[in-house]
Amino acid sequence: MKYAAPRGTKDILPDEAPLWQAIERACRETFGLFNYREIRTPVFESTEVFSRSIGDSTDIVSKEMYTFADRKGRSLTLRPEATASVVRAALENNLLSTDNLLKVYYLGPMFRYERPQAGRQRQFHQAGVEAFGSADPSLDAETVQLSVKLFENLGLKELAVDLNSVGCPECQPVFREALKKYFAAHLAELCDDCRQRFAANPLRLLDCKEARCQKYIEQAPAMIDHLDPECQAHFAKVRGWLDGLKVKYRVNDRLVRGLDYYTRTVFEVVSKQLGAQNAVCGGGRYDNLVKQFGGKSVPAIGFAVGLERLAEIMGKSKVKSQKSKVDLFIAVLGEQAKKVAFDLMSQARDLGLSADTDFLGRSLSAQLKAADRLGAGYVYIIGDDELAKRSAALKNMKTAEQKEVPFAELFTQFAGECGKGCSCEE
Repeated sequence: MKYAAPRGTKDILPDEAPLWQAIERACRETFGLFNYREIRTPVFESTEVFSRSIGDSTDIVSKEMYTFADRKGRSLTLRPEATASVVRAALENNLLSTDNLLKVYYLGPMFRYERPQAGRQRQFHQAGVEAFGSADPSLDAETVQLSVKLFENLGLKELAVDLNSVGCPECQPVFREALKKYFAAHLAELCDDCRQRFAANPLRLLDCKEARCQKYIEQAPAMIDHLDPECQAHFAKVRGWLDGLKVKYRVNDRLVRGLDYYTRTVFEVVSKQLGAQNAVCGGGRYDNLVKQFGGKSVPAIGFAVGLERLAEIMGKSKVKSQKSKVDLFIAVLGEQAKKVAFDLMSQARDLGLSADTDFLGRSLSAQLKAADRLGAGYVYIIGDDELAKRSAALKNMKTAEQKEVPFAELFTQFAGECGKGCSCEE
């Protein structure tokens, strides 16, 4: 019987892992520049954590969640996104207060049952940030700036920022009524999902990607024309801060995002290289979510980045991550040579150098080819003659130069050479 990864999942193989590690490293470093600290939450939660926060009318809750009962009959769900989990964790562990700003970031797998396509899997990975405690428009602008900074640090181009405001609970009802009045005349032409959205939450109509619905969505009322004075002022200040930060963006009055908890600012970073499903990052403000979870009224904002999509764009853009390399490969001929090699490799690793040797009994020529494939910086060659004199040839794989170095002086010599072609300095 042949086994295969479940549909919508993907193995990240050793040759691909360095790219993922580079992305994750850039996320951690960039988030750290903006004073975000890491938080890690479970991959499953009580189902209500997601259903009450994301919204019953969203596709995520109605169609895409992996929900199951545990042995005691409790309903649990693999996390389809991380914001609700972070809010739950922050409340449970008393991390939130009205006089303190909490900035956290996360990295990890998420799960949604949807049709697999470019950059989108049923088990997928996200990195994201959440900031709690401030309703200041400058924080909105900084959050957008952070997303752009991340992509710049990854060397990505051909990206654009879409920006909109979806208002607040005071002005959203007026907009919903305007949408219902408009779409009521076109219900027969809309897809089945949109007819259901019309009854449950007409705001979700604007998030439909079906071609048959797009022409009606394009002519629909816009939220920014229905903002109350406070939301108008907030959006104007966000744009002013972005202009001051020299962050390029475009106002997209169709943008609503796929989750019900958003208020005021929403944004996406989109790529021209991903086709119709082109968002690589999305987020916004969710000032009422903490209160929905039973906490005090604490404003918040955040975004999430799809790592599969980032990896795909980086591959298409030929933005390469550095492959894993071995600093020192010890080629051995015979069991006694291998024993010496093990002792030397232990010393190397204690010094922070990556080291490896042959475990297949290959010829010297085959071992040198293996070292080359591994990207080894140096090869140290030990055979019977070398054992007798306690000295061997150290070969610089970049320059092909080699010299005789005693076993006892290997790391003194190696340290002197390091930086002249050694992979540990690259």
